[in-house]
Amino acid sequence: MAFLFQILMTALQIYSWILIIYILMSWFTGARESSFGEVLSRLAEPFLEPFRKIIPPLGMIDISPIVAILVLNFARAGLGELYYIIMGL
Repeated sequence: MAFLFQILMTALQIYSWILIIYILMSWFTGARESSFGEVLSRLAEPFLEPFRKIIPPLGMIDISPIVAILVLNFARAGLGELYYIIMGL
C-alpha cells in the first residue's frame, strides 16, 4: 500500500512540474512548437482545457494554469490525508 501511495504522490509531483515547464515555455517564442513542447502539450492540455473553459483570461494573462496547479496540489494533500487515515497513523 505504501509503495502505491508513493508512486501516486510522485506521479502527481512530476505532473505538476510538467505543467510548470509547459507554462513557462509560453514565455519563449516558438518553444511550444518544438518537439519537446509538443510532447508537453499533449500531456498538459487535456488537464488544462477544463480550467480554461471555466476561468476566462484576465486581459493577456491566463490564470487557469495557476488554478490547475493548485487543484493538483490539493489532490496530493487529500491523497496524503486519505493515506494516513487508512493506515491509522
